[in-house]
Order: sequence, then structure tokens, then C-alpha cells
Amino acid sequence: MHTEEREQPSSLSLGEERNMVTQLVLVNVTVFILLFFTEIIYGIEGNPPARFHDDVLRHLLLPADLTRLIHQPWVIITSLFTHTGTLAIFSNMVWLCCFGYVLQDQAGHRRILPLYLFSGLAGMIFYLACMQLIPAFQYIQPFASTTGAAASIMGLAIGATVVAPQYRLLSNLPIPFWIVTVIFIIVNIASFSFGSQDLTSLPALIGGALAGYIYMKRWQKGHDMGQGFNKLLYKITHLFHPKVKVIK
Repeated sequence: MHTEEREQPSSLSLGEERNMVTQLVLVNVTVFILLFFTEIIYGIEGNPPARFHDDVLRHLLLPADLTRLIHQPWVIITSLFTHTGTLAIFSNMVWLCCFGYVLQDQAGHRRILPLYLFSGLAGMIFYLACMQLIPAFQYIQPFASTTGAAASIMGLAIGATVVAPQYRLLSNLPIPFWIVTVIFIIVNIASFSFGSQDLTSLPALIGGALAGYIYMKRWQKGHDMGQGFNKLLYKITHLFHPKVKVIK
């Protein structure tokens, strides 16, 4: 059995260096604000919205066309942190705080970023595969694209539910955590099916959910799939830190 890593404090405070959830929220919101003001500047200069999309957004979104993806591979990362709508960024960040807090509290902050990226990448693979293979999606493939943290958050949601299905977000609220996850899944599927009517996003959610389940199931069995990534990240972030000499 895996010994759960319980870290205190785990609240969503801005100053807590081990709070990976808050850091992810800050990165997503910062990217959104930068794009928002860039679009405003484009508008002030008299450019049509299509100009902003061609000059900026298309270099950040994940294209369904594999040929375009080969020529801009960096979008594999940028698309995980790019949101194009106020409602999308707000709802995603609320859910990110909700599921991320529970997972961070129950499994430790080192699980958050690897699972966020792993679920996002799995969502991309499912999205790209379905855009190539499903006939109904193929005709829009040349100009289709996707972006946002939905698949990553789906992975965090399933991962948190695997670890703590009976968790209570509020001590006086008699609702187990798995019900919150079910509500989240229903809302997401409904929003894509009836709201935006963009069914091409559903494969990404499935991929993210599967990644979250596999990741945390293996973690419970004692195998941390993100261990190598965390070690590499630590080395990179501490590359220029001065070494402390021990005086004997």
C-alpha cells in the first residue's frame, strides 16, 4: 500500500510555495489576461478579430491537422494554459481549485503538475486520434483546433475521486466528493453537447479522465508516474541556486 503524503498547510494561499494548485491558477489567469489585453490593442489599432487569431491565437492552440502541429510543436504545452473566453477561464479555474485542493490535501502537491500535464497530453492524443478517424469530424479537421485546461481538470477530478471518494468539501455538507465529480462530468458533457455544440472536445475529456484514473491508481499501488518529472523539474528550478557549504 502507498503511504499518503499529507502536507500541512494545504490551503489555497498565494504565499505557500508548495501550493501547486494556486500556481497553476496564476499561470492560466496570467496567460488569459495577456491575451485579453493583446486582443484589445489589436482592436484599438483597427484590426479585425481574425487578424488577432491569425497572428497570435493560432500559434497557441492545438490544431487538429497533424501537418500544422508538426510545424508548431510548442502548442502541445501552450494549449494547456490558453483560454479564449471569460466563462471558460472562470469555470475551469473554479473546478481546478475544487479538485486540485482535494488532491493536494490527500496526495501532496507533487502530484498536481504531473497529473495536470499527463491528463492534458492524454486528452490531446484522444482528440487528435478522433479527429483523424471519426468520419463526422474529418471534414472540419483542416481548420479545427482545441485549447484550455478541460482535459487536465478532468484528470484531476477523477484522480481526486480515486483517492478520496468520500471526502467532504464542507464538514457540514452531507455530500460525498464523488457526487461533486459526477455533477462536474455532467456539466462538462452538457456544455459541449448542447451549449457550444462542439462534440469534438468530448474525446479530450475522455482521455483526461482515463489518465487521471490510471495515474492515481498506480500511485495508490506505490508507483508514482510523475517522480521522474518532479526530479527533473527540481533540478531545472534549482540550477542556479547557490550551493550551501557546510562549515565543520
